[in-house]
Amino acid sequence: MKTQSKVAFLGLGVMGGPMAGHLARAGHQVTVYNRTKARAETWQGKWTEEGLQLSVADRPAEAARGADIVFACVGNDQDVEQIILGEHGALDAMPAGALLVDHTTTSANLARKLFDTCTAKGTGFVDAPVSGGQAGAENGKLAIMCGGTAEDIERATPAMECYAARIVHVGEAGAGQTAKMANQMCIAGVLGGLSEAIRLSQAAGLDLDKTLDAISGGAAQSWQMENRWHTMVKDEFDFGFAIDWMRKDLGYALEEARGLGLSSPVTEMVDQFYAEIQASGGGRQDTSALISRLPKGEK
Repeated sequence: MKTQSKVAFLGLGVMGGPMAGHLARAGHQVTVYNRTKARAETWQGKWTEEGLQLSVADRPAEAARGADIVFACVGNDQDVEQIILGEHGALDAMPAGALLVDHTTTSANLARKLFDTCTAKGTGFVDAPVSGGQAGAENGKLAIMCGGTAEDIERATPAMECYAARIVHVGEAGAGQTAKMANQMCIAGVLGGLSEAIRLSQAAGLDLDKTLDAISGGAAQSWQMENRWHTMVKDEFDFGFAIDWMRKDLGYALEEARGLGLSSPVTEMVDQFYAEIQASGGGRQDTSALISRLPKGEK
């Protein structure tokens, strides 16, 4: 990919906004689109203060017209289909030989559908969901799991390296999304155990800092333990990856598992725990709020 490539970025949420900024900082010619135009203009103002020049389009097709690569990072399957395949969608405006990279976490079925649709049009496609959260996007340290052809992923890699610390080609179209499902299942299980471990430590009257120091150096260590232990202890959840989005992701994972004839009892259980928190109004809290449904015991 040339240093001064023309790219479009569709979706400027807490992930997409920083990612688009990294592309501009690397010297790419960037046009952005967001369904709420005010958000796009807010981002544009921030980037202008940095001396970056990014154009704002009114429609996905306008952003995608003439682009070498179109990136998308929106909410769910329906959002992706609307901005890519719907009226004024990006795909019809993309030139032959261009590349579509979808960073949205979607179903594997949608990824395979998009691959087939893009292939028929002569356009490349990579499903490339990300992990690392808002901090990873802002710091350019995301992990990206990719599905698609080796050629398409090779074409996308120089641009994705603007905001990624790790890029792995997992397999054919849909494999990136399936790997992200596995990622979310792991997080759900870890947070379930971590929540119970913190409550045990609190009820036993342990020094929580020393307990963390003791167990984080062994086999129990995890990103969630290192980054969420202290906030979980203090019941702080107003940040991070929202439970609403986690339930969406776990729904895709459970659907895919059922389609493969698998049982996923731990994921199903944690998903229902999250449903309880949603029902009580906590859907926008970080996934570590899983601990909030467990009462604090007494020594």
